[in-house]
Amino acid sequence: MYTFRPILKKIIWGGSDICPFKGITPLQDGIGESWELSHVEDNYSVVDNGPLAGKSLDELINMFGKQLVGGKVMEQFGHTFPLLIKFIDAKDNLSIQVHPDDELAKKRHNSFGKTEMWYVINASEGATLYSGFSQPIQADEYVKRVEDNSIMEVMQRYEVQPGDVFFLPAGRVHAIGAGCFIAEIQQTSNITYRIYDYNRKDANGNGRELHTELAKDAIDYTYHADYRTSYETRKDAPVPLVDCKYFTTNLLDLDTEIVRDFSSLDSFVVYICMAGKAMLRDNKGEALEVHQGQTVLIPADTKTVTINPSPDAKFMETYIG
Repeated sequence: MYTFRPILKKIIWGGSDICPFKGITPLQDGIGESWELSHVEDNYSVVDNGPLAGKSLDELINMFGKQLVGGKVMEQFGHTFPLLIKFIDAKDNLSIQVHPDDELAKKRHNSFGKTEMWYVINASEGATLYSGFSQPIQADEYVKRVEDNSIMEVMQRYEVQPGDVFFLPAGRVHAIGAGCFIAEIQQTSNITYRIYDYNRKDANGNGRELHTELAKDAIDYTYHADYRTSYETRKDAPVPLVDCKYFTTNLLDLDTEIVRDFSSLDSFVVYICMAGKAMLRDNKGEALEVHQGQTVLIPADTKTVTINPSPDAKFMETYIG
C-alpha cells in the first residue's frame, strides 16, 4: 500500500482550502490543484511511505508491472497508469472546456482522451458548476454563440453541495465554478480545449487562447435533461457512483469495520480519504493509517483490505472494472 507526496499546483484561480484539508503546513494560498496520484509526464507521483519512499510511480510500474496495476489493465494501457487523481479548489470560475475522446486524442495528440468525474467535497453558499448544455444545440450554433459571447446562456448550471457527483464523459462541456472544492478522478490525459473564459484578460491585456474549432469536433452535442449522477447514500457498504470502461468508483461512508474482497478483480485499487481517518490492513499483513486528504494505491495482487474507520470516515474507492 502506497501513499504519495502531493504535487501542489499554484494557479491564479486557486483558493486556500487544499493545505488545511490535507494537513499540510505551512499553509499556502493560491493552490488550485493537488495532484494526488499522477503518471503524467514530468508530474510523476513519488512514494512517501515505507521502504520504497522516494520511488516514482513510473519506477513502481517498471518494478512490479501487473502485480501493481493488474494484468488486464496492463494489456489495455501498457506501462501508463491510467488514472489521474486530483483535489481542486476554485476561488474563481474556471474556463468552460471540453476534452476529446480516445479516438480524437490519439489522432491529434497521440494521447488518451479524458473522461472524468467530480465529487463535491465542499462548496461555499451559492457555489455552482456547469455540466452539459441546457438545451439541444448543434455545432454551428455552438460556434456562433462562442463568437457572440452567448455560450453561457446554453450551459447547464448547477448549484452544488457536498456529496454531489457529476460524471463527465469525454465530449461533455463543463466548468468548475468559484467556491467549489472537489475530488476529481480522470483518465491520464492533460488535453483540454478551452471554449470560453468570460472575456478575462491577463496583466498585458491579452485574452487566453480559445480552441473553438478543435472543441467543435470534440463536443458531444447529445442533450440530457439532467447531467447529475444520482445515488442513494447508505452507511458501511459500498455505494456505486460511476461504472464506465475507464474506472469504477464507489463511495464508502463508514462507522464500522468493513472487509473489501478484491481477489477476482485484477486491477489496482485507489482509496481517496475525504473525511476522518482509518486503519487499512491487507491480506499480506501490511497496515497503514490514512487520514483526510490522503490517497492510497493498493496493488493489484492484494486480495483483501480491511478498513477500520474512525466515526464518519469517508472514502472513494476506484479501480478498473
